[in-house]
Amino acid sequence: MPYQHSIYGCPVEAALAVIEGKWKPQILYLLFQGTRRFGALQRGLPHITRHVLSTQLRELEHAGVIKRQVFAEVPPRVEYSLTEFGKSLEPALTSLLAWGEQYISRQSAHEQADAPEDQARGY
Repeated sequence: MPYQHSIYGCPVEAALAVIEGKWKPQILYLLFQGTRRFGALQRGLPHITRHVLSTQLRELEHAGVIKRQVFAEVPPRVEYSLTEFGKSLEPALTSLLAWGEQYISRQSAHEQADAPEDQARGY
């Protein structure tokens, strides 16, 4: 019997819905290294806008993957960390990291192999 769920076609779709996009895996990667404040996350992702970072953090918090802790200080201090549920993503993202490294190496090798041929053609 095929997997049936009212929202997701399969469990992979559900998992990808939580971590999809350019920034969420990178945010999670930074948080696997420890608790971070907003500014530290933004420095770790120099091309992300404040708005997009805020949105992505809110979505990850809503999914129960990260927690946002506000400290009653002046100025207020906010820290982001992984929940126990969020920490369970680490093996999956570590596997994706390893696969991505292999892919980059493979693509680089293909590009280097093609470069002399392209130069001979005058490209």
